[in-house]
Amino acid sequence: MSQDTQTITLTTAQAIIRYLAAQFIEIDGVRTRVCGGGFGIFGHGNVTCLGEALYNQQEELPLYRGQNEQSMGFAAAAYAKYHLRRRFMFCTASAGPGTANLYTSAALAHANRLPMLLLCGDAFQTRLPDPVLQQLEHFGNPTIGVNDGFQSVSRYWDRITHPAQIVQSLPASLATMLDPADCGPAFIALPQDIQGWTYDYPVEFFEEKTWRIRRSAPDADEIADAVAALKSAERPVLIAGGGVQYSRAVAEVTAFAEAHNIPVIETIAGRANLTNDHALNIGPVGVTGSDSANHVAERADVILSVGCRLQDFTTGSWTAFAKDAQIISLNAGRHDAGKHRSLPVVGDAKLGITALTKALDGYTAPAAWTAEAQAERAKWNDYVAGNVKPGNRPNSYAQAIGTVNALCDPRDRVVAAAGGLPAEVTANWRTLDIGTVDVEFGFSCMGYEIAGGWGARIAQSESEPDNDTIIFTGDGSYLMLNSDLYSSVLTQKKMIVLVLDNGGFAVINKLQNNTGNESFNNLIADTPTATHQVGVDFEAHAAAMGANAETVGNPAELAEAFKRAKASDTTSVIVMKVDAYDGWTTKGHTWWEVGTPHITNSDRVREAHVDWESSRSRQRKGV
Repeated sequence: MSQDTQTITLTTAQAIIRYLAAQFIEIDGVRTRVCGGGFGIFGHGNVTCLGEALYNQQEELPLYRGQNEQSMGFAAAAYAKYHLRRRFMFCTASAGPGTANLYTSAALAHANRLPMLLLCGDAFQTRLPDPVLQQLEHFGNPTIGVNDGFQSVSRYWDRITHPAQIVQSLPASLATMLDPADCGPAFIALPQDIQGWTYDYPVEFFEEKTWRIRRSAPDADEIADAVAALKSAERPVLIAGGGVQYSRAVAEVTAFAEAHNIPVIETIAGRANLTNDHALNIGPVGVTGSDSANHVAERADVILSVGCRLQDFTTGSWTAFAKDAQIISLNAGRHDAGKHRSLPVVGDAKLGITALTKALDGYTAPAAWTAEAQAERAKWNDYVAGNVKPGNRPNSYAQAIGTVNALCDPRDRVVAAAGGLPAEVTANWRTLDIGTVDVEFGFSCMGYEIAGGWGARIAQSESEPDNDTIIFTGDGSYLMLNSDLYSSVLTQKKMIVLVLDNGGFAVINKLQNNTGNESFNNLIADTPTATHQVGVDFEAHAAAMGANAETVGNPAELAEAFKRAKASDTTSVIVMKVDAYDGWTTKGHTWWEVGTPHITNSDRVREAHVDWESSRSRQRKGV
């Protein structure tokens, strides 16, 4: 401590880590650190200074050694999602390519509105040794580097050019990450020399602070407008998005639906807002949805969207709803609340839905409408039961999902991402408990599955250590990013990974064929440059990283392997081949806008273009 007892002399890096260790949040009456620790890969841009600071606070802020910077970011995103955005992890990477590898992760967190703190090395502030190792030079502007690119995928961005700046920047970063409307990644660029420079920091800067998640009450006039629209509804429906869970408003949304007898449909991010057997759960909506939810979405005259971004897989590229349907959008973010001529209700989901419940006292949806929705759901339940049944066709995603669904614990967490599995899990998974499904489709990022599963398991082990994290991944995503199998073994964070091998990027091959194109460069068998056709031994690969691994031939063998995985305390990988052509869920899809060639030499492509465009007349126009 300096002679002035009101300050303490620390390096910039030491001050950052000491500050983070002093930040707390209260969750369900329990006070805990808001930062759960971090993921780090060291290099010359962060090991000497930030590494020294982290070593001295490793008890308060545990550092998980990553295998790949992108996967570290995915793990941090999944950790924040598990904790409903009330806790976050930091990621630290070296200057240059290490930091650049985090760009995709930051984009995923930005799209999904997830908090993540990126502490990344940067070139020297003095520029004395320029150009340095891994520096990206811009001849006309020496202030620009790799880190500047993160401004497009960060909610908060700063470059520390003097040690005193973190007194302002760190609180601003946390305030952004914990704000329901502005939530997302915060990026702090740390020049290598600045990290080690010292400053006499105010002692009070490091005093413990307990953060609160803001709940903004909606405007009374906006509530009144929404109530008037709902009272006029003959066929209302509620879309429950991921924001319902982030607001911890599941109970209030459920009570609202029950009080007013309004059918509920779920987005991909909103899966597991209601259990499968709830009478008002009409199913998932949209491109990867259910016939039941899409039926009521198309017929509804008033649509109450709660905590939803209304992206194209929910809206069927804005063909899923009647053109004249009135949308009411309750959302903490002004940007999301005003989409497509919605009546905006800007505010917290829990406070907003509570206000709507009170104001709608006495209103219930017509019984015939709710009965119609429930009848459609019963049909969908019958379809799913047949769709997941082993032996109904060659091995399929749906069969694997149904097998695991029947054997897992209600509180086990399911993780999937990108490729064909988000659609298959969304359509076929029958939710057993609230908040147990993580299908990453906000950025639709292949490679999230295993890394995200590791991050989710770290979070799950803090509060639900006896439950499992179950990951569904295709062979394409597995090959893209699998190294955190090793991370899970090293850290004893057990996962159960289902590798469903369909011989390549089969879902994009399906899209290719559905638009009249020939199979090309998606399935390994249809890749002209793959002149040596050889399969990957996923079992041997996973075993080489320390996981239990086995290959099964059918769903019955999968069931027995899954039981063994449940009984083990080590990460297990179960591999099963599935059919690339006849293994898909064929119902439950709305139209989705994709670009198709307006001119072509192929009759099949031309016919597919005409057929695809024939649904555009149903597209809702708006902003």
